[in-house]
Amino acid sequence: MGTRFMCTVESPIHQNIKEKIVASSEADTVHIFRTLHNTARVFKNKVSMEVVALERRPGGAKFEDVRELVSGARGRKVYELGDPDYGIWSAGIVIGLINDIPTCKDLLATLERDVEEIVGQMNAVVVTKSKL
Repeated sequence: MGTRFMCTVESPIHQNIKEKIVASSEADTVHIFRTLHNTARVFKNKVSMEVVALERRPGGAKFEDVRELVSGARGRKVYELGDPDYGIWSAGIVIGLINDIPTCKDLLATLERDVEEIVGQMNAVVVTKSKL
């Protein structure tokens, strides 16, 4: 739900990043830090693909090899400046299902309605067992 709430009116991140999320598909994320045993899913951009390339080298990568690329300061600038290629930034695979930038109130109302509908559909297929 983090990626979904990033893409709301109230989210303090730059509008360019919100629009990038809306324009993206589930194929626009990538895992990094696998060789460091600290896997994270992030938006696929120049920086994250450079990290992946370093990790795929023979012998993998050490954190020192990627430290500058993945610094929190660079990631923060992505959200502040709106440049999606400036650093790594978290993005879940749900990114492919996000197609709007609602208010939090509207998002929660939609989630509630959708959950009620899905639970209702599930209840229709549940068969109660006989007492016999």
